[in-house]
Amino acid sequence: LGVSRPGPAAGVSVLGMRRRCSPGAWLLLAAFVVLLPGAGGTLSKKDVRKSGGRVSEEETGPSNHLVQDRGLVVTDPKSRDIVKEQKSYCATKVNERHFNGDVLGYVTPWNNHGYEITMIFGGKFTFISPVWLQIQRKGVQLYHVTGHHDIDRGWMKNVRAESNAVRFVPRILFDSWTYRDYESLFNSEDEIEELTEALVHTAKAEEFDGFVLEVWSQLGGQRRKELVHVIRHLSEALHKAKLKVVLVIPPAISPGSNQPGMFGKPDFDQLAPVVDAFSLMTYDYSNSHRPGPNSPILWIRACVQKLDPDANWRSKILLGLNFYGMIYGTLGGTSEPIVGHRYIEILKDHKAKHIWDEKIAEHYFDYKRHQGGRHIVFYPTLKLCRRSVEMLLQHGYERLWPVSVVAGRLCMKR
Repeated sequence: LGVSRPGPAAGVSVLGMRRRCSPGAWLLLAAFVVLLPGAGGTLSKKDVRKSGGRVSEEETGPSNHLVQDRGLVVTDPKSRDIVKEQKSYCATKVNERHFNGDVLGYVTPWNNHGYEITMIFGGKFTFISPVWLQIQRKGVQLYHVTGHHDIDRGWMKNVRAESNAVRFVPRILFDSWTYRDYESLFNSEDEIEELTEALVHTAKAEEFDGFVLEVWSQLGGQRRKELVHVIRHLSEALHKAKLKVVLVIPPAISPGSNQPGMFGKPDFDQLAPVVDAFSLMTYDYSNSHRPGPNSPILWIRACVQKLDPDANWRSKILLGLNFYGMIYGTLGGTSEPIVGHRYIEILKDHKAKHIWDEKIAEHYFDYKRHQGGRHIVFYPTLKLCRRSVEMLLQHGYERLWPVSVVAGRLCMKR
């Protein structure tokens, strides 16, 4: 699974989860959909500390016991337990759901592990969004959907065989659009009709159930009125064709500030009645210039309340919960995403002590690379997963969210 900062598609982010919270063990608490960033990479020999051995062996198969029963959902997890239990999910709970509402998972062709996860945990998802497609404008009233070479029809058939309730809604990115392309679209109902027809035709031909639209962030918060008009038109036409519409939206509060984001309450109020769900990008909070947590819990809550203070449409908000991590260098202001397999390598090769920060509800630890200085790692743990679930069910969220929804990245750690 993987997505990138701009939205659930590109390669490193949000719904770009990294590591595989132990395939099942970490996925267990809530059918969090994880998307992993396309970035990866293993530790080089220079990163390995020569002193001390590697941490204990790994369990290779599923378990019959919940992670809670195995004492793994704690504020002070041990590296050896994470390494040992990373692949040991509870086999008896792979189809059991913890929410009545929708759960969206992104899957990317550059991380095959996402395909494997959906085969195992397909029953936990209501929407699966493969990051396959792009829509391009080729000329006057001429639109082409590209990316068909990535479509895996056999995989879709197998997932549906295991769970006939799951709906496939591929992410479709407005790719390589110029400002003139947008102007043409905004100023012509015929252009909008042709765009819609291209999407409907693709959905019917490939047996998709709808689309996840990634377009809002492409204009950097500009031309909102026009975007709302186009999205409303697309939604109505897709619904007429019995197709679902999920819109990717940036956070309502800019990370690291109290400033409004590129998508606000007025936009939300106009689109909430016409789309089936919003995929809210509540992740990638920190960066190399401002190191810190990936998705601080208070910020996530504030973003939701900013959009829907009266809780009228909470059932349509899919919270983006990161299952990837970030590494920050203490010298030079460097940062890089970290996926599952690298996280495990670091835990094997370094004496990492996880520290739980109650305020942000995330774990972090530091380690020293050979000739590379000290680095700080923020990476999601089972405790974070549990706290995210509690955020939805406590403090009135169980009441305010008639249907709790969680969206993330199916990025297991691998």
